[in-house]
Amino acid sequence: MPRLIHLNGPSGIGKSTVAQAYAERHRGVLNLDTDRVVCLIGGWRDSFFETFRAAQVLAVAMAETHLRSGYDVVMPQLATRVVDVEPFEAAAGRCGAGYTELLLTAEKPVACRRFAERAANEHSSTKGVDDVVQARGGTAMVGRLHDQLAAYLPQRPGCVVVPTDGSSPEDTYDAVLAHLRAG
Repeated sequence: MPRLIHLNGPSGIGKSTVAQAYAERHRGVLNLDTDRVVCLIGGWRDSFFETFRAAQVLAVAMAETHLRSGYDVVMPQLATRVVDVEPFEAAAGRCGAGYTELLLTAEKPVACRRFAERAANEHSSTKGVDDVVQARGGTAMVGRLHDQLAAYLPQRPGCVVVPTDGSSPEDTYDAVLAHLRAG
């Protein structure tokens, strides 16, 4: 049975890195990064959040189409509101697919430092979205997202928390894989 694997967590925590590794190591998996989809829509820098909503609708349709083909979808996407996750869960349900949410997390100072390091990398694959986060407060915004995720988590009893403090990207990937195998 295919499944939609939602990697949640604050900006810079490693969601995209883990998703890329998972897709590269599992045949047929779609790495559905909504941040990349949003960058395909003209004007996204000027109206990021409005464009993001359109990208999310596209991402739901892409996920559903791919799940129906019998393959997994891995989705590295920050979500701090249940309403933003429900369309993806519903899409998985319509396809008879599973839905797994994993929250990659770290202590707030670690999460903020990781974002700052990534945002300083001119060659980051998330550079455009990092610029949007920087314009809205940078590490202060990441700190707020960390707090929002803490408030979100009790609303998601099926969400698995994957601590990443002190973990390398490969260690985080291995932890994610262990949770997916156990689930």
